[in-house]
Amino acid sequence: MLFLRSTLLAVPHGFSLRAGGVSLGALASLNLGEGVGDAELSVVENVRRLAAAAGRSPEQLATVRQVHGDKVVRGAPGLRAEADGVWTDDATGTWVGVKSADCVPVLLATADGRCVAAVHSGWRGTQLRVAARAVEVLVGTGARVSSLRAAVGPCIQACCYEVGEELAARFGAEFGDDVVRQGGVRPHLDLAGAVRATLLRAGLLPEHVDLQSACTACDASRFYSHRRDGALTGRHLAFIAPAPLS
Repeated sequence: MLFLRSTLLAVPHGFSLRAGGVSLGALASLNLGEGVGDAELSVVENVRRLAAAAGRSPEQLATVRQVHGDKVVRGAPGLRAEADGVWTDDATGTWVGVKSADCVPVLLATADGRCVAAVHSGWRGTQLRVAARAVEVLVGTGARVSSLRAAVGPCIQACCYEVGEELAARFGAEFGDDVVRQGGVRPHLDLAGAVRATLLRAGLLPEHVDLQSACTACDASRFYSHRRDGALTGRHLAFIAPAPLS
């Protein structure tokens, strides 16, 4: 199995795992990120394998150069714009994705699957409500916000995400005290919980938000983690495609 799926999303989608690729060493094995010290041909082959497992064409993947902001752009094959969200309503084969190694990946779809979006939400993007910007884009296509579905994928969970007092206080004030866990030497942050709070405030129904509980930092066998492994670690791809034309 190369990726996890959410039962809430009826369109083609997934959150990649780290097994099943050709990358070696600390990047073993399904590294999908360029610029992390991997061989270019290994990344190309890994993308090809994931695309084949997902029934997609690697040439039609639209991703972005992530900058920890709140910009969401329309996807097109080969896209490399600076943004942290990408969407499409092109059902002829385009699929969109974002890369992560602890940050929160979010996949969104309209109820009919006509429009979809992928979002990368680190702590900066979460503070900027990048997930809400993606909701606004989909609503702008004519979708009712109450009908949108979202899957919040594997990321670093509160158990492993130790942060400074200032950042914890800021998140507690902005997203609610329940996203901050006290009791240790330093506070821990529930970043996925803050993203969920953002989606709910943007108008999604609680039953339409799937929050995956896997922790990327805890599980080295299935996930890459920048917090656990440092700069030399791979990248996952969270991807989604519109419902196929009938």
